[in-house]
Amino acid sequence: MFRKLDDFFKSWAHEHDATMKVLNTLTDASLSQRVYDGGRTLGYLAWHIAHTISEMMNKTGLNVSGADHTAPAPDSAADIAAAFDASSASLLHELKEKWNDDTLTESDNMYGEEWPRGTTLAILINHQAHHRGQLTVLMRQAGLSVPGVYGPSKEEWAAYGMEPLS
Repeated sequence: MFRKLDDFFKSWAHEHDATMKVLNTLTDASLSQRVYDGGRTLGYLAWHIAHTISEMMNKTGLNVSGADHTAPAPDSAADIAAAFDASSASLLHELKEKWNDDTLTESDNMYGEEWPRGTTLAILINHQAHHRGQLTVLMRQAGLSVPGVYGPSKEEWAAYGMEPLS
């Protein structure tokens, strides 16, 4: 749970950049990659990350502009990345304009439960990280290089001239 907006802003900056690294690595052809028949596609999961920012945060009374969560995922990886980036910018603007540290203890009905807003912000980040991890698995299956998020990826270790950790 976040108790100070500045702490969220610092965490979000890293998480936004990490997600953008992953989204900017996607190709249009990779968006159809699935783990199994009938499973979610890489494109669907990327789109889900992008549209969840407005879908979730607007339940708190904010007016975050962003991708329509009922719309199908675009066929363009660049469009998904742009939608995520725009939603992220809108979120930051809305938070700076409408919330302060005291509002983080106020609660909103979130999916049938009452969540303090500081918890909602933490869940937004955790949700994004969870699905970003799923993306990296699908990216490997699609033959893409995976960028490091919380440390170097296999490809980045090799670029440093080092053996990846096993």
